[in-house]
Amino acid sequence: MNVGRRQALKIVGQGAAGAVGLTAAASSAESAGQNRPIADDRDAVAMLYDATICTGCQACVTACSEANELVPDTVLSGGRWQMPLDLNANTKNIIKLAKNDDASQYSYVKRQCMHCLEPGCVSGCPFGALMKRASDGVITWEASRCIGCRYCEVSCPFNVPKFEWANFNPRIVKCEFCAHRLEEGQEPACTDVCPTHAVVFGRRADLLAEAKSRIEETPGKYYEDRVYGEKDGGGTQVLYLSALPFSFLGLPELGEESVAHYGSKVHSILYKWLALPFALYVLLAALIKWRWDKHEEHTREESSKTGIPRQI
Repeated sequence: MNVGRRQALKIVGQGAAGAVGLTAAASSAESAGQNRPIADDRDAVAMLYDATICTGCQACVTACSEANELVPDTVLSGGRWQMPLDLNANTKNIIKLAKNDDASQYSYVKRQCMHCLEPGCVSGCPFGALMKRASDGVITWEASRCIGCRYCEVSCPFNVPKFEWANFNPRIVKCEFCAHRLEEGQEPACTDVCPTHAVVFGRRADLLAEAKSRIEETPGKYYEDRVYGEKDGGGTQVLYLSALPFSFLGLPELGEESVAHYGSKVHSILYKWLALPFALYVLLAALIKWRWDKHEEHTREESSKTGIPRQI
């Protein structure tokens, strides 16, 4: 089908309007991502894990699996006992052993969602399936909003969210601080069963003060007299104490700026530069329309002079 010049001009105009709309929508989405609620440090619930007193008993792993009704990962043991290698679709919490080549240095380390104060997973989720509760800072996942894009996996600096590849209706699996237990006035299952209190639950401000108190009471015991998660990656609600470097435990070396904050700056630059070709498109469409209007006006004038009906 041939498209006349009027129709072509109309299509160009609609495209220009659509381009402007897309730019506005992108900017709106960016603003929405930046304004998602962040829990106050004083109200945020937290965990403090002290690697120096963890015995690696894995009672927390079993308790987490039972409390969250997860299928035990028994693949490595041939179906005999729970033995996950890492966080996966059936494992929200794990105790790992970090050691050097000759095992002269080793340490247990607990891994689960860090519940960042400014989470990259929440910022990266396009439809708000991952949300940070304003009341206590817990990051939860809402199935009805998830499209399975797995951007949360990419945007998490701790490599925590896992996708259920084996299920027809897959979920994003990650620690949610046993949110259902918190709502019943209970603490997370992992902290509830730890026999040595290597991991304890409480308010972030209180646990941060406790961690610093332990450092002051035992000078030289803890690595660099530092609490990992106080400022790392913008701050997290899971805090660590260790006698060995945190990188030895597998925790990433992060600056004080969060991934979400850094990402918002990248987005703003991206949207700004994407707006340039859209603006040029709009200007070009306006120029075409102006030239067309001039052509129409000239055609009408010629038609009135000659008495010949103009052709469209």
